[in-house]
Amino acid sequence: MADLGAKLLRNRWFVRAPIGLFRARLGFLFGGRLLLLEHRGRTSGRPRYVTLETVARPTPATIVIASGFGATAQWYRNLQADPHCFVSIGFRHRVPARARDLTPDEAKTILAEYKRAHPAAYRELSRVIEQATGTSIEDVPLVELTLDPGKP
Repeated sequence: MADLGAKLLRNRWFVRAPIGLFRARLGFLFGGRLLLLEHRGRTSGRPRYVTLETVARPTPATIVIASGFGATAQWYRNLQADPHCFVSIGFRHRVPARARDLTPDEAKTILAEYKRAHPAAYRELSRVIEQATGTSIEDVPLVELTLDPGKP
C-alpha cells in the first residue's frame, strides 16, 4: 500500500485533481480532512494552489499541515517567502490566513497526538512519506495556518 501511496503522491494529475472541486466551492465533500491552500509564487508573485491533508486542528482558527516533501516543496518555500495565504476547508472558502513553522517541540507534540488518535493512518503515512521522500515523518516540517477569525 505504501508503494501505491508514494506513486500517487508523485502523480501531478492525482494530487491536483481536488483543486477544481475546492475552487467550485465543493470542498465540503472532503470534510475537514483536506484543504486548499492558495499561496503566492515567491518569484512570479502569481497565485498557486495545492491540496493538503490536515494533521491537526488545535482550535477552530488553527490548522496544522505537513510538508511531506520537506523544505523543498514549492508551497512550503513560497510560504517561507510570504506567510500570507488563503485557506478553503469544509464550507469555508478562501479564508485569509497566516502560516508559521512549528518549533521542533511543537511538531513532536502534534505528531504524538496524531499517532495516538490515528495509529493506523500514522503508520501508513509514515511509510508513504519515507518511501516517497526517504525522510522520516519526524523530520517533515509542520506548518500552522492561523485563519482570520473575522472571515466566514
